[in-house]
Amino acid sequence: MCAQTRFAVVLLLTWFVSTAAGQAPVSKALNPDPNMVRPIDAYDSVFLEELTWLEVRDAMRAGKTTVLVATGGIEQNGPYLALGKHNYVLRATTEAIARKLGDALVAPIVPFVPEGDIDPPSSHMRYPGTISVTADTFRRLLGDIASSLKTHGFRRIILLADSGGNTEGMKQVAGELSAKWAGGKTTIHYIPEYYDYPGLTRWLASQGIQQVDEGFHDDYGMSSQMMTVNPNTVRMRQRMAKGNFSINGVNLAPAEKTVEMGKRAIDYRATLTVRAIQKAVGGAP
Repeated sequence: MCAQTRFAVVLLLTWFVSTAAGQAPVSKALNPDPNMVRPIDAYDSVFLEELTWLEVRDAMRAGKTTVLVATGGIEQNGPYLALGKHNYVLRATTEAIARKLGDALVAPIVPFVPEGDIDPPSSHMRYPGTISVTADTFRRLLGDIASSLKTHGFRRIILLADSGGNTEGMKQVAGELSAKWAGGKTTIHYIPEYYDYPGLTRWLASQGIQQVDEGFHDDYGMSSQMMTVNPNTVRMRQRMAKGNFSINGVNLAPAEKTVEMGKRAIDYRATLTVRAIQKAVGGAP
């Protein structure tokens, strides 16, 4: 009998004995020791989805007990921007906010949000590629995400919305869970100061970026932030080939200059948001 066959027989006998005894077989792979030592150095990321459970555990033990829950969307954004516009922006802003806070990690960005009625379609749902959920589904999803993070021991759950249709639902969830969790160790806060695109437009104007609305679901602030993550999301190469690499009367070329302005815009938004978070939670972490 070869080694592989002997191993298979042992597994089969183990399963048979445990089943006969009325017990489900326990897999060590699915039940590792919660207190096991992390065998390798931690990866430097603030995003939960990029970390191992050991890295999250040790980060929390080291004091990273704030977690950001941000919502974006999958929606039409004019003829040039990818449907995941808000998600790309959040990839940059949430990392900047988490690193400025110093004690924060970032939950997976929520792309599924209310975008209009599904049948018959309304608002963004009139355009191919958009994905919408009902307001009730959105609130339930946020509630389950926040409750999961609470179970794992996060002490401050911060809700951020990058799209206008998300704000009311996030505010409601924060209020409902705050009441439910009153007196406990975990608090939840919706931060309205993050979603202030008029403020960003005014800040850009103070930096010399004067725009004239061309009627697209797009502007220089969005495009510049997205370009810091991936210029392909604003179709840079294709637009340059057609000679229309601009938005609202502002030339996006040279790309390096726009990316630099996008980084400054992200830092501006992150700084304001961190101040608002610290105020909401009662002081600096």
